[in-house]
Amino acid sequence: MSPQTLGRKKNRAIALLAASIVGLTAPANTAEPSGVHPGPMSRQEAYARADALTALGRQMFFDPSLSASGKQACSSCHDPNHAFGPASASPVEMGGANLDRPGVRAVPSLRYLQAPAFTEHFYDSEDEGDESVDNGPTGGLTWDGRADHGKDQARIPLLSPFEMGNKDEGAVVASLRKAPYADAFKAAFGADVFDHPQDAFDAALEALGTFEQSSADFYPYSSRYDAFLAGKAQLSAQELRGRMLFEDEAKGNCASCHLSEPANDGEPPQFTDYGLIAIAVPRNPAIPANADPNYVDLGLCGPLRTDFKGRADYCGLFKTSTLRNVALRKSFFHNGYFHTLREAVAFYASRDSDPARWYPKKADGTVDKFDDLPKAYWPNLNTDPPFNGRKPGDKPALTDAEIDDIVAFLGTLTDADQAGQ
Repeated sequence: MSPQTLGRKKNRAIALLAASIVGLTAPANTAEPSGVHPGPMSRQEAYARADALTALGRQMFFDPSLSASGKQACSSCHDPNHAFGPASASPVEMGGANLDRPGVRAVPSLRYLQAPAFTEHFYDSEDEGDESVDNGPTGGLTWDGRADHGKDQARIPLLSPFEMGNKDEGAVVASLRKAPYADAFKAAFGADVFDHPQDAFDAALEALGTFEQSSADFYPYSSRYDAFLAGKAQLSAQELRGRMLFEDEAKGNCASCHLSEPANDGEPPQFTDYGLIAIAVPRNPAIPANADPNYVDLGLCGPLRTDFKGRADYCGLFKTSTLRNVALRKSFFHNGYFHTLREAVAFYASRDSDPARWYPKKADGTVDKFDDLPKAYWPNLNTDPPFNGRKPGDKPALTDAEIDDIVAFLGTLTDADQAGQ
């Protein structure tokens, strides 16, 4: 990637993060929240309301009674002891009314999700309308960017047949009526809120979304790398080498998408540029849906996201996740194919130079390269280094020792409250 392109991507992340802070998906302590029917509020009242909704959303987040099974809370898959990600190594989690329905994608962490709203085309302000510098699909939450705010994202698991499994909004509201915090819910949203089920459901989403923007829980910025950037900690020699390789455009080039430098205003790095890209992670046979050879998860163009169905140029694109707390994960990428961080880094380094290491063989003995992405969509694959023309047998972008160095550096991104997990 050229310095000019990298500069644009850095500007993109800075601009989008700034947009989120002024209200797109801002943490509760950076924007005055609105209620379902809040009425005019002073700044002090707005922050008091945010505190109340955060406390209410916290109770809901840990409440299994809000699921059809009565046994699955948001925290069941988004464990606070694992940076609000899954505790298990399973590529997908079980859900549904009887907890017997497998999901189709890996569960992401909910930390550091202040992503801006999804847009098909992102330009830096000085490049507006110049198609040659269109950064493409950017923003949104979930692996395919289909939710723009925390409250939009919260709707998905509550009603998904393979997650919390509620048949409709009314079922969620019925559970809320019986919850031990029902009085607190009415205090926040009105004594008659349960008389209006749709309002009550929307209120529940707002409370969950507000909690999920709590700085203390979801945006602590307490990693050793944060302390290093602040001049309050040192990195080891290996970690420093890993950082250099992470940022080196000719080596790992990780920082081209997982930005590692603070923004111009000093905002800590998010370790994502909020984009959606295709890298052709191997098909995961451990996902039950993949037993059907005709089933293919194409991310932005479906099947879970439906508004871009038929958009061939979007097929295979998935969200560039933040790498904060990545060392805590036990499965990686949207389909959980890899189970160690070292494997995930090594895949980037040698996907094209050693495809036989990553992809299965066909019946004729040849490598079934990019086996989870139909060939019609191969033009969508990212071609930035290290995916920039390497062929089987070429020298990989990183040596084994360099991979170890990058993994060591990524370990510095674990938040302090997660140490020892």
